[in-house]
Parts: sequence; structure tokens; C-alpha cells
Amino acid sequence: MATAAASVPRTGTVLADLLPASTAGRARVRDAALILGGAALTGLAAQIAVPVPGSPVPVSGQTFAVLLVGTALGARRGFLSLALYAVAGVAGMPWFAEAKSGAAFPSFGYVLGMLLAATVVGALARRGADRSVLRTAGTMALGSAIVYAVGVPYLALATNMPFADAVAVFDFVEASARRSRGGGGPGPGPAPRRSHPPARRRAPSAGCHHRCRACSPARR
Repeated sequence: MATAAASVPRTGTVLADLLPASTAGRARVRDAALILGGAALTGLAAQIAVPVPGSPVPVSGQTFAVLLVGTALGARRGFLSLALYAVAGVAGMPWFAEAKSGAAFPSFGYVLGMLLAATVVGALARRGADRSVLRTAGTMALGSAIVYAVGVPYLALATNMPFADAVAVFDFVEASARRSRGGGGPGPGPAPRRSHPPARRRAPSAGCHHRCRACSPARR
């Protein structure tokens, strides 16, 4: 009976809880190291950024790192880790996407959304939302939606952009991210070709007998 009970996945724990800590003091040291490590991981992943032409929001590994930190650390440690990341970045640490710092850039709303997303996915992971591939995918999708639910309106307000245009930027960035990860889904297509009107033929001149190149039909 004890063996069967031990083999059942336990809810109420996240991956970080599996790290041993025999005393309360060691548990605090472990948690502090995890919070610092989560902030550092997010800052490193944010530097993997690809600018998107015409968009102030690059494609980066930042969101994936945020969801990973929240799921692995849980709600409390995930929130503290992203709070440390945000506060240090605002204070001058250049570890936002594209080595930015401060809060005076239009995509800062995504950083705020990451705070909420890490907390939500961490709470769901503690309730067993990361115990299967399907549930983990749903949790990650919800976390991404939370990031953009905060970031897109912030982008629209910060740039005086119509909300529909900000959503279009989000669609373009998401499609570019899927293409960069090799995922499915339609991406931004090539620019449409400009059609040119057919060239006009010159009327044959007198005495030409249609033998000159200017008056002869185009070769196929």
C-alpha cells in the first residue's frame, strides 16, 4: 500500500520543492537561490531577441523563460523571481529584451504581464497542471495569453496606436515566433508583388514591313 501511494504523482508540489532542504534556514537559502536564478534565466533568455521590422516588440525567448520559471518555482517564488527581474531592469540592469533597461519603452507592458503570468502558471502547476503534456501545453498557452493581454493594451496606450493595430502587431510577432521555433500555423506571408501594366506596342511605321525589332511582336 505504501509503495502504491508513493508512486502516485502528488499535487501541491512543484519541481522546486523536490530540491532537498532539511532545515528552515536551508529552505530559505534554496528559495533565494531559485528566485535569483529564475530572474537571471529570464534576463539571459531575453537577449535571444530577433527584431521584427515595423514592430517595437521583438521575438525573444523571454516569454518561454517566464513560463518555465513560474511552472518550476510555483506562484510565490515565480512572482518574486519576476519581480526581481522587473525591479532590477527598471533600476538600470540591461537585461530586458535587446539589452534594454528602465520603463520608458512601449513593450514594458509585456514585462508587467509576465509577473502575472508567472504567478498564474505557478499556481496551476501546484495544482497538478504540469503533470501531463496536454495540461502543460494548456497552462503555457494560458500564460502566454496573460502576457499579451497586458502587453498589447499597454503598447497601444504607450504609442497612441489604435488597439486594432496593436493586436495586428501581436499577431505578426506570434506568427514570427512560431516560424522561428519551427512550429505550425500560417506565418506572415511575403509582400504582394506589384503588377505592371502590359507594354504598349508601337504602331508600325510606313515602309517598315514589320521587320524591325520595335515593330515585331514580343518573342515568347
